[in-house]
Amino acid sequence: MGSQSIVQIACGDQHAMALCRGGELFTWGQNTHGQLGVGSQTTLTPKPQLVERLKGIPLAQIAAGGAHSTTVSLSGAVYSWGKNSFGQLGLGDTKDRDCPTYVAALEHWKTVFISCGADHTACLSKEGLVCTFGAGGSGQLGHNSTRDELLPRVVAELWGARVSHIACGRQHTLVYVSSLDKFYFFGSGDERQLEDERKPNQLIPLPINSPVNTGKSCQKKGESKKGIKITAGVHQSFVRCKENKNSYLNGIATLEDKEVDAWISNSKCRESIKKNIILIFSSEACINGSFLDKRDKHFKTSKEVSGIDMSEVKRFYEKISKNRTAYQEVQKEIRNLLPSLSPSPISPENFRVYLILPFLLQEKDGDSFLSLILLAQAILKLHPEGLQTLECLWSNLETSFFKELVNLYQSVSQQVLFEFFLSLITTGPGHFFNLDPAETGPLQILQMLYQVNSRTGFRVHESNFHIPQVREIINLCSWFNIATVLWKLSKYPCIFDRENKILVHRTECSFLSRTSPTPFIWIPETWSFRVRRQHLLQDIWKNLKSASNQDFRKMLKVSFVGEAGVDQGAVSQELFSIAARTLCQRSTSAFCHSSSGLVWFPRRASRCEDEDTFLLIGTLCGMALFNQRMVPFPFPRALYKKLLDLAPTLEDLEDLMPTMGRSLWRILNEESDNLDLDFTIMEGEDSTDIVELKENGASIPVTKDNRKEYVDLYVNYVFNKSVQKPFEDFMQGFLRGCPARNWKMFFPKELQVLLQGYTTFDWHLLEKNVMYKQYNKLDQTIRNFWTVFHKLPEEKKRMFLVFLSGSDRITGYGLEHFRFLIADPQVENPDESSPFASTCYLILFLPRYSSEKILKEKLLFAIEHNEGFGCE
Repeated sequence: MGSQSIVQIACGDQHAMALCRGGELFTWGQNTHGQLGVGSQTTLTPKPQLVERLKGIPLAQIAAGGAHSTTVSLSGAVYSWGKNSFGQLGLGDTKDRDCPTYVAALEHWKTVFISCGADHTACLSKEGLVCTFGAGGSGQLGHNSTRDELLPRVVAELWGARVSHIACGRQHTLVYVSSLDKFYFFGSGDERQLEDERKPNQLIPLPINSPVNTGKSCQKKGESKKGIKITAGVHQSFVRCKENKNSYLNGIATLEDKEVDAWISNSKCRESIKKNIILIFSSEACINGSFLDKRDKHFKTSKEVSGIDMSEVKRFYEKISKNRTAYQEVQKEIRNLLPSLSPSPISPENFRVYLILPFLLQEKDGDSFLSLILLAQAILKLHPEGLQTLECLWSNLETSFFKELVNLYQSVSQQVLFEFFLSLITTGPGHFFNLDPAETGPLQILQMLYQVNSRTGFRVHESNFHIPQVREIINLCSWFNIATVLWKLSKYPCIFDRENKILVHRTECSFLSRTSPTPFIWIPETWSFRVRRQHLLQDIWKNLKSASNQDFRKMLKVSFVGEAGVDQGAVSQELFSIAARTLCQRSTSAFCHSSSGLVWFPRRASRCEDEDTFLLIGTLCGMALFNQRMVPFPFPRALYKKLLDLAPTLEDLEDLMPTMGRSLWRILNEESDNLDLDFTIMEGEDSTDIVELKENGASIPVTKDNRKEYVDLYVNYVFNKSVQKPFEDFMQGFLRGCPARNWKMFFPKELQVLLQGYTTFDWHLLEKNVMYKQYNKLDQTIRNFWTVFHKLPEEKKRMFLVFLSGSDRITGYGLEHFRFLIADPQVENPDESSPFASTCYLILFLPRYSSEKILKEKLLFAIEHNEGFGCE
């Protein structure tokens, strides 16, 4: 143990324990039953060994039995190990343990003291209750029996007595009730007596005469409480009077207000102050034992409750940061501590350090930046169950603290990406493949925080996670035609706002379609897709069935047989729009139609004549996403959730089937227990087929207790189980049609808008975003055009949009991607020189007509006949 400062010692029959002020626990001696807690099978350890499993637990007290050991944390958690033949470890069995094990039965018991006999254990709660467990053959458990107890059991005879001290002898237990100034004894008497002289065992607590007059010998003048310490040995018990009323146990080092005030009041960090800082901040246990909630809330520490008063953490930071020298010493010790944090904590108390430290590293300097990266690495080393516990504690942070945590890691992630961007500029594309995994730690933590935020109802706005610098990185990736970095960054979708996600998706699609005839000259490959308007679906399916996987990596160029339109976007958009509209007609029988106006997969795949129908529809949808086109199937948002591996909910079912959704909500809120339902639903067109939602569902009634399960199974049946085959086909086709993968960054609502487009929009915003060639927005012809356009009824405006772009919707990529250009054909007779076209892309050739009347006539004619202005 070297120069460690020892604060507590405990001895068993043949082993010893020592608790250090820095929070470490050492054990040595016999280890035949694992009583040293070091996980070793060595029977004898003559030198003190660190109990690694308790590293980080802020211990308040230690106790040693005959061949077992116990500890209590500052928050009342009890750990036991060693011999367990009689259940003295309180774990519900008689199996020995060679490592400290949490006594779950004492959770929230608020244990403040523990004592061990030869083969039994007694615990004292903060409220003064006593529970015992282990060997009971001599009555030492106080339960009016000689039965062993494998789990902690309250000593009923002491209920309400508010015990203040306990001590276990080899086979007896002694307690002191300060309010009555009485000692109570139970268990075996003097074992040295001959068999025929031995007194009967005491099975319940009974008072004994006080060995001293505590009222006189222990009470100070003007003090109403007595300080008593009792110790029980093999054959004797001892009482010691103290002059103060505080605990007689020395504890590990934790932060005290007076001590902190002394640190910051000195202009220089003197050696004594430095030692104290090193003592506390080099110890995970000491940090975890500081900042405890003083309202006793820390006694409920669990996966949901951290036990920390976060306002105290912030108050300490505000104090210590005023003294630069002291604060730098704190930072230094934290930085040294971080690599040693255990990846497999045994208690929720271990996780306090992960909540405390970020709030002590808020300075905008290099030291804090490095420390936060190291902290991120330590978090990511946690085993899955540990990460789950930490995420649960994050989710229960107050919103203000959670937001600060998000902002902190957003700032660090921003700095990481900024430095990465600078390195790209200075080192060129060779560095694209060297995104240091260690530096992505803050990004991973930020993504974890985002997922917690989404599960808890988006308490923090999404914009707090976004990092603007990613746009410059995306642009550089596009310039060098390198997709590796984008692929890596796409693992952290929270850092992208919607526009940057779109930019990543478009860039990736561009990468996949490019070929390079010479270095740094990238030309997109195209796929010529010819269809006949009268046989549109037949020709689409034929093209898709004969296509190779490589074809789907090319940019689509559609041409309608016999038509002169050149596809610069609108022609292919028209193909997707007509195909979706045709496939949603009831006569095609491809989908089930809901009263909501939405469509869903049929529950019986046999409804479709072609078994490849949904594979081909999925392929068509994937192609639309890859080519940045809309395919306006009226799918519910549940489809886009399923594409992104998210589970649809009852809200989604109500969206698709409003009447059924409202009915299920009523079931969840029904007061009566008689719901007259079982775990079946009626299927088929005539609703005669009975489907069981679970095994033997017809014989299981729906009650208040299981109605949530019924609703969940119903939702799962509609969205998953009943449509498994058609959706799997759709998904397979979708992935083939869209070889890009970064689209999984989008939220379901974003993916829905990208594929379905906007159905409502601001026409004045459309006017604002139009570009002009040989015109400016103040020219009389332009002003006349927009005057005429805005006077049109909504239906005519939408028809103009179809004439212009091939769809009556605005692209989900936003108006900035709706490239609408008005140009002057600059000819004397534009009607003759600009040929009619049944489809066009987003260039409108607008002759310089002089009056609103002529413009209106031309505009209406073009809309209604899809002809007239002259468009290409």
